[in-house]
Amino acid sequence: MEYLEFELPIKELNEQLEKCKLIGDESDIDVTETCEQLEKKLSDIKKEIYGNLTAWQRVQLSRHPSRPYALDYINALCGSSFLELHGDRNVLDDKAMIGGLGKIGDQSFMLIGTQKGYNTKTRQYRNFGMANPEGYRKALRLMKSADKFGIPIITFIDTPGAFPGLEAEERGQGEAIARNIYEMMSLSVPIIVVIIGEGASGGALGIGVGDQIFMLENTWYSVISPESCSSILWRSWEHKETAAEALKLTSKDMLKLKLIDKIIKEPLGGAHYDHVATYDAVRKEVLSAFKELEKLTPKKRIEQRREKFIAMGNYQG
Repeated sequence: MEYLEFELPIKELNEQLEKCKLIGDESDIDVTETCEQLEKKLSDIKKEIYGNLTAWQRVQLSRHPSRPYALDYINALCGSSFLELHGDRNVLDDKAMIGGLGKIGDQSFMLIGTQKGYNTKTRQYRNFGMANPEGYRKALRLMKSADKFGIPIITFIDTPGAFPGLEAEERGQGEAIARNIYEMMSLSVPIIVVIIGEGASGGALGIGVGDQIFMLENTWYSVISPESCSSILWRSWEHKETAAEALKLTSKDMLKLKLIDKIIKEPLGGAHYDHVATYDAVRKEVLSAFKELEKLTPKKRIEQRREKFIAMGNYQG
């Protein structure tokens, strides 16, 4: 297990507990009481640390390398029924954007998400979860296919942003994201959005227009990352913690501002501590949301979805 800086007290207690158990296994000394005391202390300090997380600490948890990614959720929810579909039918198949058909129980879904890698090689292969225009066009192709055949859509967001390279801009990155936002407003099937990690900028919004939008507890959603915000305002990344607080990017902030519909609670310490419990929580919320959304007529769903986004923020006509 990899520990973040603020988790070091937990690491020390875990190591002490492991040593205590090892002594008990390798000798005749009864260490039961000592181990119980350490376990209680460990439980208390976990509650103290994870119950008082700052915005920046939640950003760090959202990026934890052991945290499950989009394909992990899809495989857990759909099992062997998932069939990945490739390509935008124009330029190439963007590996940072994955999508395909799968069944959760007896219900078919079109599942789409931004995918990060597990090590250096796969991170490069997935372009660190930063999609090119072809990725957003692939996502739109799949969503339109789902709409044609009446298949509900689930999207999983975990991206530091759309790929900002010159070649991506030359191929129409901004237009591709804007087109997705525009088209998703008019899809007749239910759309459920789940933010499972980082939700940065237009890279997230390109697959983020939905009837129901959920955020896992230790994720963030914002127009810009804390580091980039800090570098713009202070010409340095040193103020990223201040920027994280100012951006109001945590799940609690998003719910308070009515930009999302619900927070999905994570196991104590984060999703990486218990993948199975996290998958179960996501499955429960997704299926519950779908049951409510399928009761609405396509026309009503589209009206409510548009009203939902029009109501966000303040503007003058």
